[in-house]
Amino acid sequence: MTSINTANKSTRFFPSRTHHTTTFCTRSHQIAALAIVVTTFFLTRLFDHSLGPCSSSYQNKFPDVNRKYDGVVRFGDSGGWPERGYGTQLNLKIYVYDENEVDGLKLLLYGREGKISPEACIKGQWGTQVKIHRLLLQSRFRTRKKEEADLFFVPTYVKCVRMMGGLNDKEINQTYVKVLGQMPYFRLSGGRDHFFVFPSGAGAHLFKSWATYLNRSIILTPEGDRTDKRDTSAFNTWKDIIIPGNVDDGMTANGTRLVDPLPLSKRKYLANFLGRAQGKVGRLQLIELAKEFPDKLESPELKLSGPDKLGRVDYFKHLQNAKFCLAPRGESSWTLRFYESFFVECVPVILSDQVELPFQNVVDYTHVSIKWPSTRIGPKLLDYLESIPDKNIEDMIAQGRKIRCLWVYAPESESCSAFIGIMWELQKKVRQFHQSTETFWLHNGSIVNRNLVEFSKWKPPIPLP
Repeated sequence: MTSINTANKSTRFFPSRTHHTTTFCTRSHQIAALAIVVTTFFLTRLFDHSLGPCSSSYQNKFPDVNRKYDGVVRFGDSGGWPERGYGTQLNLKIYVYDENEVDGLKLLLYGREGKISPEACIKGQWGTQVKIHRLLLQSRFRTRKKEEADLFFVPTYVKCVRMMGGLNDKEINQTYVKVLGQMPYFRLSGGRDHFFVFPSGAGAHLFKSWATYLNRSIILTPEGDRTDKRDTSAFNTWKDIIIPGNVDDGMTANGTRLVDPLPLSKRKYLANFLGRAQGKVGRLQLIELAKEFPDKLESPELKLSGPDKLGRVDYFKHLQNAKFCLAPRGESSWTLRFYESFFVECVPVILSDQVELPFQNVVDYTHVSIKWPSTRIGPKLLDYLESIPDKNIEDMIAQGRKIRCLWVYAPESESCSAFIGIMWELQKKVRQFHQSTETFWLHNGSIVNRNLVEFSKWKPPIPLP
């Protein structure tokens, strides 16, 4: 009876088959089938393992994605990048514009007469503009063929160039427009597949006409809202990416650091604020609070020049000497102290209501920091911080150690770094198809401009909006 039913099922699923004989399934058949399944499984795993790292020069897989420890993702050998919203592997092709191929690009990199050096620009909070450029030049995700690129990177060191007198605001604006006009692929997509780094609190406002030319492009910036001197924000949460600030290499390097963390029991202060007042209400309140409670809150006056200027080592020694590092708003919503605090292992306390933080799909910041209303800066803030047991502070510091690798602009050989995090974020921005108001397509798939000229025949300078 069993063999007849089996034959009927086979006939139902494969009606073209004709069964002339009935086959009985013996114990020997079952054992042989099981052996084949087991062997196939192990051979497949072995094959995948041997080919995995070599299957594509543009892949970078993370093991054990979505593993969490107390709400914070663990990176490195024992954890990975969450799949949610990202996919399971990196597979990007990025074209990096060369300084010699675009007329005007050298001006945005080195200023007039090429006097601004990359080494001068890699230091300080604006160094991300140089570091990201250098990492992309050496990246496995770089392609030298524009036609196969998913994204295009336009390198500039414009914040540094401006601060060091290499170009003024008018020259920066004119040069950006000139540079973009030399890029047919920028016009092809309306800038949607091009990304730029604006590493300071001013964000894309350094390019005064950003709203006309970069309103569809991807902006990499630590700045998530308008600055105090602007009425509008250049940051759009749906297309742009928040990046970490540039922490001093002497603190992020593996091995010996400029300053090592102190045990909580040896820290002199409950909290500190290391920064200039800049005439900002929150900062002025902290300075006055430090005068009222000098045993709890340290806020030394920072000299920018002269014999009393605070050096790198002294700065971090001050920062390490408190359990909590206060990070109030300055000219804009972000502050480098938030990132620096993770490397001296004090708990950052954000006093900036509009702040945006990087990699929020990955990091639950409630486990590694505190955000306190900037409108409630006063003795109650110190009372609250003083009420937190050392055990809880130690737990937050320990969680911070697990994710601070995301603030380090390390080579992509490191499984956890700011660069790899940015690559994952960029992958979310890749589109199969782009269009703009000035591109059109025909029945054969060819892309043309408003004058019906095919893309391959577009000649710079390209008309821009």
